[in-house]
Amino acid sequence: MTLRTPFVFLLGLVVGLAMRTGVAQDRRLPGNNGVNHLAFATPKYAEMMQFYTQTLGFPEAFSNKNAEGQPTLTYLHASRTTFIELMPAGPNRSAGFTHFGIHVDDVQAVAARLRERGLQVGTPRIIGSGSLTVGVTDPDGNRLELSELPPDAPARKAMDAWK
Repeated sequence: MTLRTPFVFLLGLVVGLAMRTGVAQDRRLPGNNGVNHLAFATPKYAEMMQFYTQTLGFPEAFSNKNAEGQPTLTYLHASRTTFIELMPAGPNRSAGFTHFGIHVDDVQAVAARLRERGLQVGTPRIIGSGSLTVGVTDPDGNRLELSELPPDAPARKAMDAWK
């Protein structure tokens, strides 16, 4: 065996690993910053608030309320960049896990990438949490919110104010 054989093997290994890494990086969504929130609708809103704030110690980041002063959604800090979203269940919102949110830098770019991959992707819109969001559904029917957090979004403000 000459020195050329191990060199060719090593060169092939390096090139293969580099190509694999490049392909893997290309599969990642652009600007993916990770899971931002888990959302639950509950018929026991006050009890759930008590559990998450008092028992688990997650501080309230922000709440949206309707004209009657009733909460429509509340974000609780689980960490600086991760929230628990609680919403009252009702006739138009079944109780239970509703979705999880992924924070991305550019919703339009992510939506375009997912369309290229054959997914049905809606039009991004501003939602109650102040984020620019587009929804996607996984093969099991679970809903994902891909969200861009502009500087004036309550979730962005809460992240920036985290101590």
